[in-house]
Amino acid sequence: MQIIELVLGEEDEVTGIDAISIVSKGAIEEDFIALKSQEVQLAEVDKEKRILMGALLVPNKPIYRRNDDNEYYIYFSKDTVLKASQTFLMNGNQNNSTLEHQHELKGLTLVESWIVEDEVHDKSRKYDMSVPVGTWMGSVKVNNDDVWNDYVKTGKVKGFSIEGYFVDKLERPKEEKKEDLNIYTEEQIIEKIIDVIKEDEK
Repeated sequence: MQIIELVLGEEDEVTGIDAISIVSKGAIEEDFIALKSQEVQLAEVDKEKRILMGALLVPNKPIYRRNDDNEYYIYFSKDTVLKASQTFLMNGNQNNSTLEHQHELKGLTLVESWIVEDEVHDKSRKYDMSVPVGTWMGSVKVNNDDVWNDYVKTGKVKGFSIEGYFVDKLERPKEEKKEDLNIYTEEQIIEKIIDVIKEDEK
C-alpha cells in the first residue's frame, strides 16, 4: 500500500478545509468531549454550555483510505495541519458544519481553535485528551437543539472529521512508495511516515 502525504495546494488551487463534520467515528479516531457546566463553573451553573471539544486534525497519523480497489494511507504533516487550521478561519468557515459528511447543519460554530504546543501544559490535558504536539484542537458551540438532544446527548456522534480538498505530495516515483503495510502495527506505520517526512525534507 502507498503512504501519501496530503498538502495544501498553490494559491491558484482550491484547497483547504470547508467544514467540520460531527461523526460517529472520525477518521482520526479521536473522540470529542462535551463540556458541561458541572465541569466548568459558570454564572448560570444549571445550564449546559453545549460546547464540544476535540481533535480536528492530528499530524503524522496514518488514515486508512480505500477507493474502489485501491487501498492506501494518507497523513498530514505538522506544517500542513497548522496551515489548514489558519486558512479555515481566514476563509470564514467557522460556521460550516455537517452531520456524517452528508447533512448540512445550522447552529454549530467553531468558537475556539488552537494547535497543541506542549505535551503537558495544554488545555487538552485538562480534559484527559492525550493528543500529540501539533494537533489542531477545536471547541464547537452547539446552538441547535435537535443536534444536541438527538445526537450529542445520546452519544450518536463521538468526534470531529474535516471536509476539504488537498493535493497529493508524491515527489518520489510511485513504485518507491509502494509497500505492504498490512504486516505492520500502527506505531511502525507512523515510524515509516516519519521516515518519509525526513527524506522529503532533505
